[in-house]
Amino acid sequence: MSANSRLTVAAHTLTWIGLYQRRGHEVATSEQIATSVNTNPVVIRRLLAQLRKAGLAESRRGAGAGWGLSRDLSSITLLDVYRAIEPGQVFGMHRSTPDLECVVGRGIKPAMKTVYDRVESALSEELSAVTLEDLLREVLATA
Repeated sequence: MSANSRLTVAAHTLTWIGLYQRRGHEVATSEQIATSVNTNPVVIRRLLAQLRKAGLAESRRGAGAGWGLSRDLSSITLLDVYRAIEPGQVFGMHRSTPDLECVVGRGIKPAMKTVYDRVESALSEELSAVTLEDLLREVLATA
């Protein structure tokens, strides 16, 4: 099973736009962002559409078309980004009802729910503690 990189790509995208705007540019194109991420611009556009819907990015059409941030990097947390692109819970239960006559089938959902609730809480706590400003600061320090 491969790891999901959508949060990384979304954080990369928004952080890149934030830095680009700080350097005096109003908007960035999906092609420019895709070069930094090393992916197809279509991937970036789809991701940015979700981020726009969540109020984290904005787009401009026509002459000077491109993407910008809707909020300052210091007011966007990794949790905001995560919720924008990964709605719902991290883990899910069975798609079909397990055999309720089986002791494991009957008890697995409540047992797993307890664990998953703790995972969701820890994930939210960790991601809410990091802003994209923090991320940019660390990126620039390691560059």
